[in-house]
Amino acid sequence: MPPGYRQSPGNQAVASVEHVRVEPYWLGLPGRPAPTADPVPADADLVIVGAGFTGLWAALQARERDPGRSIVVVDGGRVGAAASGRNGGFVSASLTHGLANGLDRWPADLPELLRLGNANLDAIEGFIHEHGIDCGWRRCGDTTFAVQPHQVEGLRELADAGNALGEDLLFLDSPELAGRITSPLACAGLHDRSGVALTDPAALAWGLLRVVRERGIGVCEQAPVSRIESTGSGVEVATGRGVIRAQRVLLATSAFPPLLARLRNFIVPVYDYALVTEPLSPAQWDATGWAHREGLSDAGNRFHYFRPTADGRILWGGYDAVHHLGREFSRAYEADRSHFARLAEHFFQFFPQLQGVGFEYGWGGAIDTCSRFTPFWGTASQGRVAYAVGYTGLGVGASRFAAGIALDLLDGLRTPASQLDMVRTKPLPFPPDPLRSWGIAVTTRAFTRADETGRRGPWLRLLDRIGMGFDS
Repeated sequence: MPPGYRQSPGNQAVASVEHVRVEPYWLGLPGRPAPTADPVPADADLVIVGAGFTGLWAALQARERDPGRSIVVVDGGRVGAAASGRNGGFVSASLTHGLANGLDRWPADLPELLRLGNANLDAIEGFIHEHGIDCGWRRCGDTTFAVQPHQVEGLRELADAGNALGEDLLFLDSPELAGRITSPLACAGLHDRSGVALTDPAALAWGLLRVVRERGIGVCEQAPVSRIESTGSGVEVATGRGVIRAQRVLLATSAFPPLLARLRNFIVPVYDYALVTEPLSPAQWDATGWAHREGLSDAGNRFHYFRPTADGRILWGGYDAVHHLGREFSRAYEADRSHFARLAEHFFQFFPQLQGVGFEYGWGGAIDTCSRFTPFWGTASQGRVAYAVGYTGLGVGASRFAAGIALDLLDGLRTPASQLDMVRTKPLPFPPDPLRSWGIAVTTRAFTRADETGRRGPWLRLLDRIGMGFDS
């Protein structure tokens, strides 16, 4: 990696985050709805646990499939307040955590997965326009930059592979980057012309909530679920505000501790961090050379993602994916200024022309990573409970597709999508701690070496052979 990505934060970086407001930028914007006051019902045909994107899309699709069934969404906090409201706001057509991961894992099914992913992104866009959801939606594509010479050929090969499958990818050599970005680190790029949109993710979640409620679906916030239990003819869902007797349950709990014991070794919460700058002046924006204002990322294993906001800021996140030994999930991990300072150091390495810019927002949060980097599905309680978890990033778009598959499983539907290998198989489980934490630490160090040298060492090659990975 470039030297700045390896160094400890300098004084400039530390000072830039000194007064950062530890809060997800999106959740502090105007328009957040008041907490819902819906009572917890005694009975429901379908209970959806989790009021993020997966749960909200599941509620909407369930209502469309069967207008007569009673549906309730329950959440331990607020709608969209967890992973759905604190991400970078990239909405990708990819259902496979990127083209390269899809090529490695499901080459035979990839043409169909690409078709389904593009159709899914089109459907999200159509729904937003149909229902007048004001969430800053822009179908602007994105660009991934090589920041080391050894990454250039990989981007070129990925462009060729994607275009052969009908994708709309453009490889950019160094001279062609002049119209995309001004950075001493960017030495080539891969531009996806139409497969990515940018949005305000919290506003999108709040817009989905509005439509959910318009369609007569109950939403019970601040009702944490402590257990689910089969009762012969149905499932009991115990919440902090009462027990619901349900015919069917759909679990959309992301990185939160799973309610099914069988999932505990399949997903691991890792903490990702992001910063948002103060508003940039027109001269500062001109200095970035960021003419198209699309979403951007770099091509490292430990990568950064960055994008503009509607009010003229830059969101800059990624790189660290932190797993904690022992108590893996804790709100206390969401505010770690050491990660903020490291992100700021990398920002100034990529944009040295923005020296002196300060950061106003910084936050972290758990991502539900799994060893294949994509959502996976399954059922329990004789088919009365279904789940969709394990997104490992790029979940804003994939959540709608995953919700539909989970409903197929609950409804006993054999659809073409539900028969794909990606849906019918599961990732390899992670080993229990302390071996899990040791393996993640070794993998993180191996990623850093691979980014520096361009060579995947023995440990990463072993993981490649057995189909296990770690990412954010």
